[in-house]
Amino acid sequence: MSITGTDASQTADLRQLLADLEALVSVESPSRDLDAMRRSAEALAGIIERHLGSPARLLEGPQGPHVHWSGGGDPKVLILGHHDTVHPLGTLAERPFAVTDGIATGPGVFDMKAGIVQAIHAVAGLASTAGVEMLLSADEEVGSGTSRAVIEERAAACGAVLVLEPSADGGALKTGRKGTGTFEVTITGRAAHAGLEPEKGDNALIEAAHQILQIASLGAPAEGTTVTPTMAVAGSADNVVPELARITVDVRVTGPAEKQRVESEMAALSVRDRRCQISVTGQIGRPPMPESASAKLFAIARQVDPSIEGFSVGGGSDGNFTAAIGVPTLDGLGAVGGGAHARSEHVVVDTMIPRVVLLRGILERILTS
Repeated sequence: MSITGTDASQTADLRQLLADLEALVSVESPSRDLDAMRRSAEALAGIIERHLGSPARLLEGPQGPHVHWSGGGDPKVLILGHHDTVHPLGTLAERPFAVTDGIATGPGVFDMKAGIVQAIHAVAGLASTAGVEMLLSADEEVGSGTSRAVIEERAAACGAVLVLEPSADGGALKTGRKGTGTFEVTITGRAAHAGLEPEKGDNALIEAAHQILQIASLGAPAEGTTVTPTMAVAGSADNVVPELARITVDVRVTGPAEKQRVESEMAALSVRDRRCQISVTGQIGRPPMPESASAKLFAIARQVDPSIEGFSVGGGSDGNFTAAIGVPTLDGLGAVGGGAHARSEHVVVDTMIPRVVLLRGILERILTS
């Protein structure tokens, strides 16, 4: 493995970063796989204790252990991340960790195992870790249902949150996020033979087609609101009038007024064919993260690196929760690279040390303010 750079200490640091990253990526951690998530939590806790000198706690949960570490003293800043990934068990055999031409690859390397490793090294370089906490959840990729309460609790206790989600394009920080949610629309009709007596059936698929067009019209581009039907399933056989159809809908909103509007309009959907029935479940579970929530911390980041940029993005993270309860939150402090959730997932190796330095500088200013 070739590492660029002439500074001997940075080369040694980068080698250790990559060794830790390889160790973490090589322990697969697909969401909802409890055995895999436990192995991941234990591996992560081992890396934390080795670098930070004190053990992390494993907080048991229905989706696997969340990893919590405290540097002691009065809490002042929470470093927030997750150790679950979207990649199914067995992906590692197909795409093992590798570094080629300055690019690190492997399942979960960008979202967000490199960010976690960078954060551990950033904290390890502080003169004192008093006031720093780290919380790495087990279920962010599946909605944070079991971790939201502890995330909000520790965020409120600390008073500032730095989120380890990957950076925006070019290493920019994420200063705002849309609120996100998923809805499921179920249409129930009545089955019949499609050839002998289709008129006796109530076609759930046709009704679903009308609903999809109505749902798609709920978006408001001028307000930054997207309402996108993303999956549809209907029917049981090619010669049967479909009795059941399900539509999955992805929603992104920029503010509370649009959240309320879309939730209300989704709940008010009604069938065009009165012989069918409709039910709607879901909500916008991650509230919007306004740019005002990150303003104070982004100004600190600019003190560390005046060239750093910040963008508002469409995706959601656990930072949405912490911002919604009024805690200053800055996101996108993790890895620089691309391809989250895809086969092309990667990290630009030469950015890892600068990201460690950036996060450490922000921490130092928060701790001494």
